Amino acid sequence: MTKTAPDFSFETAAAARGARLICGVDEVGRGPLCGPVTAAAVILDPARIPAGLGDSKALSAARRLSLAAEIHATAEVAIAHASVEEIDEINILQASHLAMQRAIAALPRAPDHALIDGNRLPKGLTCTAEAVVKGDARVLSIAAASIVAKVARDALMESLSQQYPGYGWERNAGYPTKDHLAALVSLGVTPAHRRSFRPVHNILCQAPSSKA
Repeated sequence: MTKTAPDFSFETAAAARGARLICGVDEVGRGPLCGPVTAAAVILDPARIPAGLGDSKALSAARRLSLAAEIHATAEVAIAHASVEEIDEINILQASHLAMQRAIAALPRAPDHALIDGNRLPKGLTCTAEAVVKGDARVLSIAAASIVAKVARDALMESLSQQYPGYGWERNAGYPTKDHLAALVSLGVTPAHRRSFRPVHNILCQAPSSKA
């Protein structure tokens, strides 16, 4: 089956209902064993939409970097995080929603409407919103948000990998790859790991101490 590219129809429909500033919102980092969850909110300029926007997971790292630079240059962008401590305290879904709330609130101009990837909406938004399942593959604003969120979080994980070498975060972004799981056993748990996630929790239950 041929995949269709994201388009501007959701934004156009929202504008027809009276919304003036429409943002797309997406998060990255729900699955990793460490690091924050990161969200981005993007208000595209309809006259300056970068060509080739799509689901960040389907793009090469080089293409994501190039598109992220274009998005930052042509759109209104905000990036926000929810910390490892917040993930462990309120759970990953609620932390993802918290990062989304923060990203929307951090935009230079407050949006009238938000198009949010997924099937649930964060609570407490100051604008109207709609959830769009697989939105990063269907909605241009969400696709743009997925790209800048992914690039921002990857850069953060690369920086963390220098602080805690040996886990391969510069390659795996904290996801539970074979080398990351092996490093958890051999090197132990770091402060950047999510203690509420089962593989990390299991190591902590087995080990007498964790890595400081």
